[in-house]
Amino acid sequence: MMSAEAKQRIQIALALAIVVGGLRAGYILYRRHEENLAAQKQQQAKNAGYANADYYVTPKKLYPYDLKSAKQLTQQPVWVKEGYRYTYYGYDAVARRVDFAHEGGLLGPIERLEIKDVVTATPPGAGSRLQVMAVFQQEGKSYAVPIGFEADGQYKIYSDEMFYVEDPHDLYKHWPADVWQAVAQHEVKPGMNELQADFAVGMGVPDTGASSDEKTVRYPNGGKPLVVIYHGGGAEEIKPGS
Repeated sequence: MMSAEAKQRIQIALALAIVVGGLRAGYILYRRHEENLAAQKQQQAKNAGYANADYYVTPKKLYPYDLKSAKQLTQQPVWVKEGYRYTYYGYDAVARRVDFAHEGGLLGPIERLEIKDVVTATPPGAGSRLQVMAVFQQEGKSYAVPIGFEADGQYKIYSDEMFYVEDPHDLYKHWPADVWQAVAQHEVKPGMNELQADFAVGMGVPDTGASSDEKTVRYPNGGKPLVVIYHGGGAEEIKPGS
């Protein structure tokens, strides 16, 4: 006869299996839902006849929901969506330890990374909350950048908002050669739209009260601040910031 302890262990194992199965099923349904929404958005843009071809671009997402699924980032290169926004730190690959006391720098605009691993680490003062970190190498040294967190067994991973997993040069191959040249030189040229400027000089912060017709955006630009005034979606005035 099976002991009460053995029965309890089996019940716990079955309960865990049901929970894990439910999470995976929910993730699959969520992913399909997001893919359907992306397809609908793309079709709506086509039906509306938008002149800007950027509206037809739907970058691929990975939808990571835990540490294992986040390791999909190691299967292809990634490119940084918003430069000069995300801080990375030194990483000891042997000890598997993130050096949160020393910042390595900020990820640059459309910087290409080869993610080697995805790990968890405990920042100072975080208590039981874990930081999810993507590990990469730069000039022969290892670094790690936060891509999410885990608390009480629940993960929140925002790598889809941080990285392209397809080459932006292919996604936006409809951009003229002179725009890509400006992006490579980290310059904003008259006529460039906001996305193109983001590719060139990183994240920007719009002034309050901006409208779709006229907008002033301030770019930290890695310590070389810029102010760009857009009219009708295109950069009209570009000047140094403070």
